[in-house]
Amino acid sequence: MNQEMDTDSDQNHQETAERIDYVFKVVVIGDSAVGKTQILSRFTKNEFCFDSKSTIGVEFQTRTVTIKGKVIKAQIWDTAGQERYRAVTSAYYRGALGAMLLYDITKRPTFDHVVRWVDELRAHADNSIVIMLIGNKVDLVDLRAVPAEDAVEFAEDQGLFFSETSAFSGDNVDSAFFRLLEEIYDTVCKKALECGNGNSNVADAITLKGSKIDGISGTDLEISEMKKSSACSC
Repeated sequence: MNQEMDTDSDQNHQETAERIDYVFKVVVIGDSAVGKTQILSRFTKNEFCFDSKSTIGVEFQTRTVTIKGKVIKAQIWDTAGQERYRAVTSAYYRGALGAMLLYDITKRPTFDHVVRWVDELRAHADNSIVIMLIGNKVDLVDLRAVPAEDAVEFAEDQGLFFSETSAFSGDNVDSAFFRLLEEIYDTVCKKALECGNGNSNVADAITLKGSKIDGISGTDLEISEMKKSSACSC
């Protein structure tokens, strides 16, 4: 009986892997100790670690979700926020289709530094990258130092999406990530549609990041790419 259940589990896992339509690379950035690792852990494993230490270098985790009928594997990269690691993490913006930019609502300097993070993203990432501004730690509302209105104004001025979350309680974490992935999906579909309609600027592009794939292996792990897709597969 147990062997039968294990076989079914393996078969389901294999079928899910075969059904993956897209792989989207997302980076989680922001100052140190704003909760980047925690929000990633909450989204991918529904966990919160009380003795979490500062991330050194870069790590990534994955979660497979369904967006508008398509199976999408989100590869979410956790970049260290310390200044001394900036030169290392900047290379990891390459190929990212989306970014979660976090600040701590109880620490005003982490919000003041957001503009610098946006500038860095736009300098190193693709110009069509989707950016979600996140005010984290809303469970500490009594310690709030950054009014939501300030963040909304900044997001509107910079063309960012905005949400407030709590990695501790899980509030709005899933909805924020799903919104980001939906916006990435729409962007990818728009590019593919323009390419299919014969838009020369898009058709001449070397790659279309996040395009439809048949599987994941080796170098495809960082971000799935296809050359010159001729029609939208969305």
